[in-house]
Amino acid sequence: MNDQSYTTTITVERRPDEAFNAINNVRDWWEDTIAGPSHEVGDEFTHWVPGVHYARIRVTELVRGMTVAWRVLDNWMGFIGDPREWNGTEIRFDIAEHDGMTEVRFTHVGLVPQYECFEVCQDAWGMYINDSLRSLIATGMGKPTGREVDEPTAELRARLAIR
Repeated sequence: MNDQSYTTTITVERRPDEAFNAINNVRDWWEDTIAGPSHEVGDEFTHWVPGVHYARIRVTELVRGMTVAWRVLDNWMGFIGDPREWNGTEIRFDIAEHDGMTEVRFTHVGLVPQYECFEVCQDAWGMYINDSLRSLIATGMGKPTGREVDEPTAELRARLAIR
């Protein structure tokens, strides 16, 4: 069976543990407004772009220098018919050393072409992984997007039907 989940791979001249550390510094490559911890199994953090996207994510696996995995617990997207498309999906980073280089294979398991958000999400992940995360691993400087916003209020979360 062919897995159609979104996948992209980057290669950098750094050690696997350096890639692992960079991935876990989510604010430094994804959104500088990420709220919550992301360094231990069981940690939960949120991604929040007002009116566009909210996700609550749990760290489910960490193997130093090899694997980072997250589970999307809650999700809301304001730009598609089914705003919960990411619910229950897994976001994986598989790290391996090859010929003195480190390869990071990113897979959003369950983000498939049949999803309405696939093209937009593919473009966004491509930017974050291929540009920002690669830069963070290689140079110590990522290119996260950011906004000066607060975490959604309980009232707004209830209105959006998110936890």
